[in-house]
Amino acid sequence: MNIIEFLNSKGIKVNDEELINTAFVHSSYVNEHKSEKHDNERLEFMGDAVLQVWVSKFLFNQEPILSEGKMTTLRAQLVCEQALAAYSRYFNLNRFLKLGLGEEKTGGRERDSIIADNFEATLGALYLDQGMDAIDILLSECIIPNVKNADNFISDYKTKLQEYIQADSRKSLIYDVLSVTGPSNHPTFEVAVLSDGIKLGTGVGFSKKKAEQNAAKNAFDKLVR
Repeated sequence: MNIIEFLNSKGIKVNDEELINTAFVHSSYVNEHKSEKHDNERLEFMGDAVLQVWVSKFLFNQEPILSEGKMTTLRAQLVCEQALAAYSRYFNLNRFLKLGLGEEKTGGRERDSIIADNFEATLGALYLDQGMDAIDILLSECIIPNVKNADNFISDYKTKLQEYIQADSRKSLIYDVLSVTGPSNHPTFEVAVLSDGIKLGTGVGFSKKKAEQNAAKNAFDKLVR
């Protein structure tokens, strides 16, 4: 089965097969095959916008009505890299990827970043070819069942918090260890995350790294509430 046949099986009849196939061409493949004109990066850009609109509309129409902060939190969880890679794996889309030999040998076909980008590129190509109807078919199947478990998708809250803060300013974040308690072989860390001297959140963990992630999650949840 190729990607066109897969889409046909979902009730999506493709008009421009070349456009859809381009969504699966990684830059590493273009570098090694000069006959290939384009990689999927421009389609990824389009797909990112389409995904944001679809998820935003879906959350806006939920009953009971969600607050702006709750919608923001859920959207961040549903469109993060880990989530997109999970959606792609659900459909097994990575089997259609065209990768360069080096990327293939180093595990690129299973790398979250590549798979997530490919998923966005697929959405971008489908939107240009079909409009939102095709997008709705795929995203309704892979996203709606995951809404209640959306929190499981974000594992790197430090990055998400940094992205959120820098979306409105150039402020940086500082993580400060408030205390270390317990035995030396099993310490408990309490960490605060600060921006411009203002404490945004705190977190506790059995490692400094885990405590920082928990502090970032605490801050992120407060900011988008």
